[in-house]
Amino acid sequence: MPERMKPYFPSAMLLLLVVYLGVQALTGERGLLSGGERDAMLLRREAQLARILEQRRDLEIRVRYLRADSLSRDLLEERARAVLGFADPRDYVIRVSVPVREAAAAPPA
Repeated sequence: MPERMKPYFPSAMLLLLVVYLGVQALTGERGLLSGGERDAMLLRREAQLARILEQRRDLEIRVRYLRADSLSRDLLEERARAVLGFADPRDYVIRVSVPVREAAAAPPA
C-alpha cells in the first residue's frame, strides 16, 4: 500500500500547503476577513494624530509668544505662576483642609 501512495505524496503535500496558505490569506492578521478591524484601527489612529497635531500647534504658538523678540507678558506671567506656584493678590484662593483622623489625633498610650 505505501508503494502505491508514493506518487501522490508530493501532490498531497502541495495540497496541504495551498489549503494552509488559503486559510491564512482569509483569517490571518492581514487577511481578507480582518479588513473591518484594520479600518477601525485606522480611524482611531487618525483621530489620535489629529489630537496630537492640535496639541503641537498649540505648543508652537505658546513657544512663539515666549521668545524674546515677541514676548507676551500674560503668557509669561501664567507660566511663572504655574511653575512657581504663586498666585496674584486679586486671585481667589480656596483652601481645602484635610480632616485629621481620630487615630492620628489621639495621643499614643
